[in-house]
Amino acid sequence: MEIRRTKIVDAFKKTSYGEPINVKGWVRTKRGNKSVNFIALNDGSTINSIQIVADVDKFDENILKSITTGACISVNGRLVESLGGGQSVEIQADEIEIYGTADDTYPLQKKGHSLEYLRDIAHLRPRTNLFGAVLRIRHNMAIAIHKYFHEKGFFYFHSPIITASDCEGAGQMFQVTTQNLYNLKKDENGNIRYDDDFFGKQTSLTVSGQLEGELAATALGAIYTFGPTFRAENSNTPRHLAEFWMIEPEVAFIDLQDLMDLEEDFIKYCVKWALDNCMDDLEFLNKLIDNGLIERLKAVVNTEFVRLPYTEGVKILEDAIKAGHKFEFPVYWGCDLASEHERYLVEEHFKKPVIMINYPKEIKAFYMKENEDKKTVQGTDVLFPQIGEIIGGSVREENYDKLLKRIDELKIPMKDMWWYLDTRKYGTCPHGGFGLGFERLMLFVTGMQNIRDVIPFPRTPKTANF
Repeated sequence: MEIRRTKIVDAFKKTSYGEPINVKGWVRTKRGNKSVNFIALNDGSTINSIQIVADVDKFDENILKSITTGACISVNGRLVESLGGGQSVEIQADEIEIYGTADDTYPLQKKGHSLEYLRDIAHLRPRTNLFGAVLRIRHNMAIAIHKYFHEKGFFYFHSPIITASDCEGAGQMFQVTTQNLYNLKKDENGNIRYDDDFFGKQTSLTVSGQLEGELAATALGAIYTFGPTFRAENSNTPRHLAEFWMIEPEVAFIDLQDLMDLEEDFIKYCVKWALDNCMDDLEFLNKLIDNGLIERLKAVVNTEFVRLPYTEGVKILEDAIKAGHKFEFPVYWGCDLASEHERYLVEEHFKKPVIMINYPKEIKAFYMKENEDKKTVQGTDVLFPQIGEIIGGSVREENYDKLLKRIDELKIPMKDMWWYLDTRKYGTCPHGGFGLGFERLMLFVTGMQNIRDVIPFPRTPKTANF
């Protein structure tokens, strides 16, 4: 009778010793002597590998020789209580089938590998313990996000990937075209003609689902988008990707206070979900990558975030400079705070997460609601230890005339924005929302230092392998 496969994560939960069991997976290591081999087998369902005990006299010598690091095998055997430390059960092998061998050119031999090297073999790095842990946590964070918003009555809204508008007004967008790039048609002024392009106009990959999300919020009340976004920024830093995932809730009838409460509640829920559901992987990362990780995650869940006006934040930073603290970038009212400034406020001054509000309008996007002082807007940035800004949000300007004035001031092409302005013409309402870069959340939850190591296949300047 064929024995049905048991996932290794489930095998560890069993106590029915002596029963037949089948496991399949990839060999992490093999060691042994003349009488017995010990094989560490992992199938990706858990960070923990199960030990296979293979008595040498039971198996063909060539089969055992073929079982090397990286090989894929199926094992029939009996579940037994483990005599060694480190695991509760192991499998006494009766039959081993080899699905795929891996010779000594297999890049993931037992020795340690640098993260830079693993980026060059991103097609194989999910098989390492480290990236298995990161990818399982990534899955759990996605589940937590959907679960949180569903339980709160938000609707999951699919905003378009291809768009003709630039939400951030930064212009750093990847163009989408079917035109022959070697023979572009141009008008008499030398401008590219798009009339025979696929969409009949210039289109790009989206930098944000926010604008479409706002439209949905004014119909459904509370929505969130969660999908890939694209920025053609030439930023070769450990915190930037050209392709990344964004979570963007948008809520009708929300004010600044409610928005800050939502941001704090949401991120605490996600972090607590990781602590409740990913502890094996977190303990591994805590040991290997960052020995303060679990403590930091628990601190965020149990701490009330500071609510800090931008003007007060700048004063704290200026006072720090007067007291002798050195920053690489200057601090003054009106500057866009650098990551080092944000981290100083969070890690050294308050020693807890900070939600900074009421930024100068010149450094924020056109859609943010202006305060009565005419100088600041109701923007909110959530600042975290290790990361700096992890969430950016705002109350949106719902007044048609004020929004139109701001669009004119910034010279944003109206041909792209007519549909957005319609929501302010017909039944406008107070609303707001935020954006959370999924990979920034992943950096915080895993303790990893480089954003390229929390997404399966990173897209950065001059890099689009795999």
